[in-house]
Amino acid sequence: MGMFKTTLLLAGLTGILMFMGKAVGGNGGMMLMFLISMGMNFFSYWYSDKIVLKMYGAQPVTMQDAPGLVHSVSKLAQAAQMPMPKVYIINEAAPNAFATGRDPEHGVVAVTTGIMQALSTEELEGVLAHELAHIKNRDTLISTIVAGIAGTITMIANIAQWGAIMGGFGRSDDDEEGAGGLVGSLFMIILAPLAATIIQLAISRTREYGADAKGAEFCGNPLALAEALRKIEYYAKHRTLPEASPSTAHMFIINPFAGGGQWFMSLFSTHPATGDRIAKLEQLARGR
Repeated sequence: MGMFKTTLLLAGLTGILMFMGKAVGGNGGMMLMFLISMGMNFFSYWYSDKIVLKMYGAQPVTMQDAPGLVHSVSKLAQAAQMPMPKVYIINEAAPNAFATGRDPEHGVVAVTTGIMQALSTEELEGVLAHELAHIKNRDTLISTIVAGIAGTITMIANIAQWGAIMGGFGRSDDDEEGAGGLVGSLFMIILAPLAATIIQLAISRTREYGADAKGAEFCGNPLALAEALRKIEYYAKHRTLPEASPSTAHMFIINPFAGGGQWFMSLFSTHPATGDRIAKLEQLARGR
């Protein structure tokens, strides 16, 4: 059901993109924006992992550098029946972790030094299992595609906004003037980017629940993952990840901007409420 919902949301996101392209430049504009989007997705597919690892100053480690961490990843990868991902460490006190890579054969797991200190071995393995689940489910690829399409929609909206300011937005056909043209302009500038953001967040939240369940299966300890989530969110509310940006927040196991906390901000969170995730894991543990 999660993948079906994700597919529907992706289709909706693509539909918004195609509509905006047509509104800006007709059929030619629709095709141009589609090609631009595909180009961005192609670039992201091949290079997004390298970009984000460099952004956070992540360094690769081997069994000699971090034997406990690498051993845990290797053990969990065997349990998940997937290739051993590369392991990276980010020299940062705020506990957190993320996965990247275009497919299981090119998977990467990155953790901060803070998470290695804050969690027990069992809790850390729960986190690592969650990240491996993202890789095996190809969530890292899906999030890259979604980010590319949503970014293109925002770019078009910015172009439309400047066009409206300069008085040259859209086409001047009679049937597009008046109230219809105004509604179209408002959709382009305000509603389309908002809808794209909501869809992007919905996809991210759907994949988080799936990774929690699959990660609990890989590590065999749902309660350890639940406790890890509880601890990481606590630290996220009191300790900032300096390099974190909204464009990569969806990658982390807990939103690095969890300190917002207000109800309104939760509507635009890249992750489900941590309490809901913990409740599902506890329910999973009771059913074992």
